[in-house]
Amino acid sequence: MRLISMKQHITNLILKSVKAIDTANEIDPKLLERIKVDRTKDRLHGDFASNAAMILAKPLHAKPIDIANKLIELIGNDERIKKVEIAGPGFINFFINEDYVAKNLEAMLADPRLGVTKVTKPQTVVVDYSAPNVAKEMAVHHIRSTVIGDAVVRVLEFLGHNVIRANHIGDWGTQFGMLIAYLEKTENEQGQGMDLSDFEAFYRMAKKCYDEDEAFAEKARNYVVKLQGGDSYCRSMWKKLVTMTMVQNQKLYDRLDVSLSDKDIMGESLYNDMLPVVVQDLIDRKIAVLDNGAIVVFLPQFKNQEGLPLGNIIRKSDGGYLYTTTDIACIKYRVENLHADRILYFTDSRQQQHLEIVWAICRLAGYAPETVSLEHCPFGMMLGKDGKPFKTRSGSTVKLRDLLDEAQKRVENMLEQRENSLDENNRAQVIHNIAIGAVKYADLSKNRNTDYIFDWDMMLSFDGNTAPYLQYAYSRICSIFKKAQIQEGAIKITMPAEEELAAKLLSFPEAVANVAAKSMPNLLCNYLFELSNLFMRFYEQCPVLKGDVDDETKRSRLSLCNLTGKVLKQGLGLLGINVMEQM
Repeated sequence: MRLISMKQHITNLILKSVKAIDTANEIDPKLLERIKVDRTKDRLHGDFASNAAMILAKPLHAKPIDIANKLIELIGNDERIKKVEIAGPGFINFFINEDYVAKNLEAMLADPRLGVTKVTKPQTVVVDYSAPNVAKEMAVHHIRSTVIGDAVVRVLEFLGHNVIRANHIGDWGTQFGMLIAYLEKTENEQGQGMDLSDFEAFYRMAKKCYDEDEAFAEKARNYVVKLQGGDSYCRSMWKKLVTMTMVQNQKLYDRLDVSLSDKDIMGESLYNDMLPVVVQDLIDRKIAVLDNGAIVVFLPQFKNQEGLPLGNIIRKSDGGYLYTTTDIACIKYRVENLHADRILYFTDSRQQQHLEIVWAICRLAGYAPETVSLEHCPFGMMLGKDGKPFKTRSGSTVKLRDLLDEAQKRVENMLEQRENSLDENNRAQVIHNIAIGAVKYADLSKNRNTDYIFDWDMMLSFDGNTAPYLQYAYSRICSIFKKAQIQEGAIKITMPAEEELAAKLLSFPEAVANVAAKSMPNLLCNYLFELSNLFMRFYEQCPVLKGDVDDETKRSRLSLCNLTGKVLKQGLGLLGINVMEQM
């Protein structure tokens, strides 16, 4: 069943009435975009309020209050709206019909998708996220791109879009000559069955050999040339490095309950064969020119320090290519081969100008037509309590696996101190769900554009906007049904706390749609937190199973509990966070 949101319904009613008023076509269509319908902060002033009369006053040469009265007259009777009032100088307040709300709640409860309809025109969306480097262990700074990107991917897929996960791993570059040479040396000394789980140590020792042993360095440089030339031995050693790295990374993805797999790997190496073709094409079309031996694209919209068009090198004077070249080829591939309608990049905010330059070149060359949306979804840094980048006490980078280990230990200790009846079979899963959920939610719940403070005590708290709080709210709902001696039934909205909970439940589709449109998972986190708070208030003010509550009311409130639980589970699932019936 398609449940059009009340917000959209009221907007449609207003726009239809405006059309009836504007017989002389005096209203600029762009002005209509400024008409807003928003939920009220205080439900004494209705459920929704609109500024329509204020916006239309000037072009219609009338007082806002007169326009408001005319709009109300034209809207007339509507089964969804109980009454409409004018507030202040001309704001229009809408009060929703409780019976209609109840019917929609029941329809939502019966719908496996909880009222979230699939889009009518699905897009092919390429989502570029995670992007670790080969032969380097994933660190904490990888978590933001990985979990934010994965949450948006889940939401887009849920809405029916064709989503292509693109794990753009750093699997190419001059450093691979050094790494291949050191892998060869290590295998000769330790054998083929060596453990390469500590990439940090591997990389450090490879660099040491390169810096201190000229013969090793010469071999490394030769291996770079051979690798780029397609030498079979170097290619096999390079592939071994990539495989070993991604096997380790996949363990972390699985542990994080992230949906990435090896089939989603689209490394820098994928575009190697395209680079000379792209450069030549840009030369032939006079988009790129020769400048001091290098091939350069000058973009007038980007200025250098002298105020002249910024030169962007796509091939160095020695014939080498840059990240810019790879990223141009990458977009061309995603548009022509993957047929992308929309490309999302989850990278840190420092990549903004680089991406804008790449996009400008691609637009100029026609590799990315204007119909293809190119979107940078930047994020800030993870900071320690000192306000500096999150590091170990020694000042080194925190490994992602160490962070997850620490989260699990803290949850184990926390549960030991709490009274609970968890059996050993469920205990490990509960610990995992709380620990991983807490780490992910701490990131997802923040506006991705900002830096955030990493705080163990806050993220593992059962109070406030945290995963444990939401997970506990779900388990509490499950416990209600374990005690219930009666089945749920028809919904009746009679109490203010029921009205508030109902309104929030019905806005779930809107919250999901907002995440997809803005690539901001925190919008869904905020929604779920507000929903949980309203449920707790409802549970306190509207007894569900107490003996003095009549059966009809019990059945109604059980239905509200059930729907809230379903929305919490679905919402957290879209964020990649698991729930438990008991914790």
